[in-house]
Amino acid sequence: MSRNNRAVGAKGEAIATWFLEKNGYTILDRNYRCRIGEIDIIGKDGDYLVFIEVKYRKDTKTGYPSEAVGYYKQQRIIKTAMHYAKVKGLFKCNVRFDVVEIVDKKIRVIKNAFSC
Repeated sequence: MSRNNRAVGAKGEAIATWFLEKNGYTILDRNYRCRIGEIDIIGKDGDYLVFIEVKYRKDTKTGYPSEAVGYYKQQRIIKTAMHYAKVKGLFKCNVRFDVVEIVDKKIRVIKNAFSC
């Protein structure tokens, strides 16, 4: 990934973090990495432990950002989330997978974007 792509990704994640906190989420972790994969943001929303993928695009000419979270990306996020829960000892909690989609200056949170 190029330095510019990383910078754009970091900016999108910072915007998403701000938006989520403004809307009642508690952020627990950002850019969690393990040998399996990475999760952009991990937070709490009410009783839910939420694993959040952030996708940014300047426009929708090539599709909506959330469309980039396909089956294989979802499976990697799920496996990484299971690793996180195991490491943190979080076995009996409600889990949800959200996607934050940012297009230009519009932000949309897709709750329960996918499931295990």
